[in-house]
Amino acid sequence: MLKRLIQLKNSRMKFAVGLEQNTRMPILYGLAFLCVLCLSACHESQHLRLQGEAQGTTWQVDITQANQALDKQQLQQGLEGILQGIDQQRSTWRSDSELSQFNQTQSTDWFPVSPDLYQVLAIAQQVSTDTEGTFDVTVAPLMRLWGFAQSDSLAHKPSEAAIQAALQQVGYQKLQLQAQPRAIRKQIPTLQVDVAGIAQGYTVDRLADYLEQQGIQHYLVELGGELRAKGFNSQQKIWRIAIEKPTERLQQAQQGIALQDAALTTSGNYRDFFEAQGKHYSHTIEPQTGHAVSHSLASVSVVAKNAVTADAYDTALMAMGDKAQYFAEQRQLAAYFIWRTDQGFQTYATPAMQRYLLP
Repeated sequence: MLKRLIQLKNSRMKFAVGLEQNTRMPILYGLAFLCVLCLSACHESQHLRLQGEAQGTTWQVDITQANQALDKQQLQQGLEGILQGIDQQRSTWRSDSELSQFNQTQSTDWFPVSPDLYQVLAIAQQVSTDTEGTFDVTVAPLMRLWGFAQSDSLAHKPSEAAIQAALQQVGYQKLQLQAQPRAIRKQIPTLQVDVAGIAQGYTVDRLADYLEQQGIQHYLVELGGELRAKGFNSQQKIWRIAIEKPTERLQQAQQGIALQDAALTTSGNYRDFFEAQGKHYSHTIEPQTGHAVSHSLASVSVVAKNAVTADAYDTALMAMGDKAQYFAEQRQLAAYFIWRTDQGFQTYATPAMQRYLLP
């Protein structure tokens, strides 16, 4: 499932660049915005790689922990078990998932939920409040209306009357959470919740937490282009990540990032868009107005302590457009913006992001 909430993540192949060999080696990461810069070849005794498919994309875990016997099969099974559990809880593509069952009910009574689903929704509601609804997990009716909800849907500009009608079904305030016992409920029977906007970030955090529970302290976890790194790479150096230049075809690194004990996520709209009546619309919905945005912000990358927080804010910042830079600075977010101009791309890093930039 593509990451969908306020906006859709673009399809990018992630690649590693071996600087010593001066070669580009494709890695089957699937959907991604970021590329990993490998400073030199990884030694087999130090480097363990696990990978697979989940959430409509691919995932990869690199472990660089020398002199420790790791059971690769056991780790693979453990990671896949986490992914399957998350899918069972939050997938809106599975009718038997916990979230789908909540969406299907017309009841406005309290609906008991698992601790994991409650945690995801609590984080989502916190970011929704902080962004005054720019991030909103109830935006699905608008996504469907504009034709963004399915990969094979035909995007189009709906009538203003249809937008206003859909807005009546949207609003994070219409979703209530109860901590004890854990439960959620709708204020209107037709409310729909989709946590795809932070699903990949949350999943990356769960995978990283599992690795640390196994005593692993040097790793890079990636799913759909969202990353979390800890410790050092095989050369005992900080992980080096490249934010990709938002071009439609060629893969080029825009900016290198030094990442340690932190997460990096990116949102962009330079591949998912359509044109109507001579106007360019991205697959990004502004929940307050119900309209697809048409600003010149091409991509936003955010560094945070965990991936779910970075994931939520990069999605919200993409929807904010011209207001995003001010918001990020006021919140002291580590954010990197790439704007599309007539003269090419223009970039900006917030003060909190400066310390992560590679020269």
